[in-house]
Amino acid sequence: MAFFNRAGSLVRQSFSQKNTLTGPNPVASMFNAVRCVTSSTKLFIGGLSWQTNDESLKDAFSSFGDVNDARVIVDRETGRSRGFGFVEFSTNESASSALTAMDGQELNGRNIRVTFANEQAPRPRFGSGGFGSSGGYGNDGGVGGNSQY
Repeated sequence: MAFFNRAGSLVRQSFSQKNTLTGPNPVASMFNAVRCVTSSTKLFIGGLSWQTNDESLKDAFSSFGDVNDARVIVDRETGRSRGFGFVEFSTNESASSALTAMDGQELNGRNIRVTFANEQAPRPRFGSGGFGSSGGYGNDGGVGGNSQY
């Protein structure tokens, strides 16, 4: 099933690329415009030091406008920072000025990279587990059934 989902995704991607090459695709351009409007208040912050936490990240960006959310992404298992985070502003203008001013600047001893955040594609969901649709080994779903081997 995962193979078919991936194949369908590749076909759709290929089709949308061909449409943009042969002429403007109004649906795709409308989608991109909406995506830019909705995500232009959220910034991706890369190159964070291990000492940077949510509060210090918010403090560093709060001088540019009202910060709705500031989050340093941490590893699930260790709880340690993964070295990047996101800051979401209430207005596009605040986000733009923060991007211009903070990109390449030093924060907690490291030069950070600031860009507009891209919306992440939905992750595929995992199946129910087991081996194939029957949950067993081989076609008969078990060992010693009507198998020819």
